[in-house]
Amino acid sequence: MHFQVNFKTRWSDFDPNNHMRHSAYNDYAAESRVRFFAEHGLSLMDFNKENVGPILFTENTSFFREVSIGEDIKVELTLKGLSENGKKFKFLHKIYRPDGEIAAEIEVYGAWLDLQKRKVTIPPEIILNVVKDMDRSENFEVIS
Repeated sequence: MHFQVNFKTRWSDFDPNNHMRHSAYNDYAAESRVRFFAEHGLSLMDFNKENVGPILFTENTSFFREVSIGEDIKVELTLKGLSENGKKFKFLHKIYRPDGEIAAEIEVYGAWLDLQKRKVTIPPEIILNVVKDMDRSENFEVIS
């Protein structure tokens, strides 16, 4: 399932150099993940009902081209990695400028947290099935 979100950027996303501030890229990546799950029937409340939530271990951002003030962006989300039991994941976000040039890539590595035990857990099938059906990146890997 190919997933992308178009975002209208905000004045507050930009720094004094008139380009998007570094942390705004990560905010849009996080929002794209929330929208992905919501569009596939899993709202934030659904995660709470299932007693599970995502946690991040690392978030790596590579910048390639500027996004200038007033420009809107597109974020593509793919699955870059998944452990065999589904506990751990890697998501890849590609952020594009209006001219189609890639502005940044953000890779997050994380796991699913049992919200009561506060320990990494295998997610419920309803979540795992959505993740397994995601488009995979060209360099998809099985996480050990």
